[in-house]
Amino acid sequence: MKSIILTLAILAVGFYFYSINFMVTVLAISFLIFFHELGHFLAARALGVGVNVFSVGFGEKVFTKRIGATQYAISAIPLGGYVSLKGQEDLDPAAASADPDSYNSKGPIARIIILFAGPFFNLLLAFLIYIALGYIGVEKLAPKVGKISPGSAAASAGLMLNDEILSIDGKQIREWDDISKQVTAAPLSLEIMRGGERLSLQLTPKLGEKKTIWRESIRVPLIGISPDYNATVTLYHKGASSLSFAWDQTVAASKLILVGLEKLASGVVSPKEMGGIVAITDITSKAVDYGAAVLLALVALISVNLGLINLFPIPALDGGHIAFNLFELIFRRPVPKRVFVGASYVGMGILALLMIFTVLNDFARILGFYK
Repeated sequence: MKSIILTLAILAVGFYFYSINFMVTVLAISFLIFFHELGHFLAARALGVGVNVFSVGFGEKVFTKRIGATQYAISAIPLGGYVSLKGQEDLDPAAASADPDSYNSKGPIARIIILFAGPFFNLLLAFLIYIALGYIGVEKLAPKVGKISPGSAAASAGLMLNDEILSIDGKQIREWDDISKQVTAAPLSLEIMRGGERLSLQLTPKLGEKKTIWRESIRVPLIGISPDYNATVTLYHKGASSLSFAWDQTVAASKLILVGLEKLASGVVSPKEMGGIVAITDITSKAVDYGAAVLLALVALISVNLGLINLFPIPALDGGHIAFNLFELIFRRPVPKRVFVGASYVGMGILALLMIFTVLNDFARILGFYK
């Protein structure tokens, strides 16, 4: 009953601040976790491991149905889910089953496959979402000049406002971000469209300072132009190109998350920037207003984040269990039970503290304590 009351309270607060958008957020987050657990479930069944419970949500079960040896459930708190494998007793290894269909009766390689399947399914889901985005179309800034810096390479070469950059050194420019990918310190040949007429220009970029998304100042070759923020273009990726687009986007999202964590660890990014479930809910609910493409792109990024974070070697996460099984695979003996249980408790403590910290961060940001 307590879980149901908590769920109703969360829904009431969410609807108050975000109206129906909040329900979209709940469904999106629930589906991400469901897909993660589905990976564990399918891998376990494929390797002959029994599944006791497959629940969407956690807390009190509001609906259950048993099919074979597995109980399928919908639980009260929708922001989560879990798969209970036969014989997987993290905090009480002595209670583990030795039956042939038990998780613990399988070798370390089989267990690693089951554990890896959850994060893999999150990455797979992101890949599939990016394929869908390729067909839906992604809106980007058009390669149209909206501002020219005085004394810049662009000004010296004669670029003008509203010029549309078609190619750089023969490489097609489809959207604004393509420009920076082609800019080097060497002289460049630009093909532009001006008033319906194709023109060619030569320019040599100048070194200048630029702020990264991590707010670092770096020196890079610059043309000296800014986009026209009112000019957009919708790009489509269909057929075989949708696969390469999805792959590139999944890799880019993975790099973004890993670099972000590296910047956080090195102190470039302040811990104040860390966000938790409140920030995710806030951003996702607001993204609904910008259309399906923006929402799907955000959900794909969250899915990649969920997959990668779960691979971190922290006990209580999939990555921690994979590390334990790698130890057993290498040294031909399992991790001592006391070490396993102790590390599991420490891992859960770390995750609990991290969750509390990020939620407090979220509220501090919302209430304006962080400037």
